[in-house]
Amino acid sequence: MKNIKILPVLLLLMFINCEKVVEIDVASIPPKLIIDASFEVLFDETPATSNTLVKLRLTADYFETEIPTVSDAIVFITDTSNNTIITFSDVNLDGDFSPLTNFIPKDNAVYELTVIYKNETYKGRASKIKSPTFISVSQGDATLFSGKETEVKVAFQDDAEKENYYLFDFTNTSFLALEDRFFNGTPYNFSFFYQEDEIILPANVTLKMSGITKQYFTYFRVLLSQSGQNGGGPFETVPSSLLGNMINTTNETNFPLGYFHISETDSYNIDLKEKD
Repeated sequence: MKNIKILPVLLLLMFINCEKVVEIDVASIPPKLIIDASFEVLFDETPATSNTLVKLRLTADYFETEIPTVSDAIVFITDTSNNTIITFSDVNLDGDFSPLTNFIPKDNAVYELTVIYKNETYKGRASKIKSPTFISVSQGDATLFSGKETEVKVAFQDDAEKENYYLFDFTNTSFLALEDRFFNGTPYNFSFFYQEDEIILPANVTLKMSGITKQYFTYFRVLLSQSGQNGGGPFETVPSSLLGNMINTTNETNFPLGYFHISETDSYNIDLKEKD
């Protein structure tokens, strides 16, 4: 007679019968206003152009899949040197506010951003931060761990007269915040590697290099570490504990998230080829 082992079957049935749906009650937190106003002045173009978009969003509960937009706010910039007002409008009602007239931030000027939302006023100040231009951008042959990465080699000249901080945008929501502590005043070159799932070759990409403040450098590095390099960009999911330079002047306890910053930005367009 054969011995029939039924113990594992009985244990399996016991586990199945003991399954229970546990509902976790996640507390709903009042939404906070997110102000993403990172302006770029493309100074190396003739004539110079600028990207001066103010994006307004609201924080969402943990299980929400969409980030709420804010289109019913009043947004304007004040040039504090002459009290000139630049009015912004959300034409498409998508939470993206753009200036009604051509606006290119000037050198050595302090600008104040004002956002009025639900009878509360938010303010922050910024001045344009200088940036060098790219010396060169080229595709390299080196790889990292998988052997399938795509290398981009970047070179630029750092200014020796002051501490400099940079933000590089490699497209595909890939960013790098860099300080000149170890290469002050010298030509500097480094390599950036696209992962295999980040880019399909051949591809045309535009790299950007922006001058930023020390405060924005610190803010952005924390932002990248907490929210990651993907999912629509770091400002899509701003951590609730990360404060920027915008202040609620009506009710300081209801602080906003996000940042107001103005950068000189150089851009470089490159065609990346398939590897041999």
